[in-house]
Amino acid sequence: MTEQPEDYARHNARMKRVQAARERIQARHTLERGLLIVHTGNGKGKSSSAFGMAIRSLGWGMKVGIVQYVKGSWETGEKTFFQANPDLLTFEVMGEGFTWDTQDRARDIAAARAAWERSKELILDPEYDFVILDELNIVLRQDTLPIDEIVAFLKDRPLTKHICITGRGAKDSLIEIADLVTEFGEVKHPYKAGFKAQKGVEY
Repeated sequence: MTEQPEDYARHNARMKRVQAARERIQARHTLERGLLIVHTGNGKGKSSSAFGMAIRSLGWGMKVGIVQYVKGSWETGEKTFFQANPDLLTFEVMGEGFTWDTQDRARDIAAARAAWERSKELILDPEYDFVILDELNIVLRQDTLPIDEIVAFLKDRPLTKHICITGRGAKDSLIEIADLVTEFGEVKHPYKAGFKAQKGVEY
């Protein structure tokens, strides 16, 4: 069916009403402070999305800090890029790999503790605007760090900066205090079809 001029007129009138409604809604949203963001779920893209927000923040001239809790032993594209450009942001590689690779509970706890202490430093540093705690959820899910301690600190965090925590299996108490929670769901993944991890997509 070919659209007629009167169809365009109806569309334009409808869009004007939508625009007016959107402006009324936006006028009621006036709060502004640092957000606590959680990326969780079994789907791919939790860390990638957080790194995308880091780039967005850099675009606005904000200072960004990233602490990696688990993937530190991996050679990844983001690790290569950020470490080659230290003037862009602070990128702290604190993890030593997945627990099935380290096979040393005491070492895992020590690495997680060191990463958390560094995370607190970045969060408390007034120069930083956005801090990403990559894969902290995995550490908390494995009870390598006490969730009550982390939640208590985050409740009293400075509200001048954004914090994003990634990793599957986010604890309920963390989700409860977060401002923004996104669950990444897996619909289809090439790994299940026999593909190995692909450079530039998986790492």
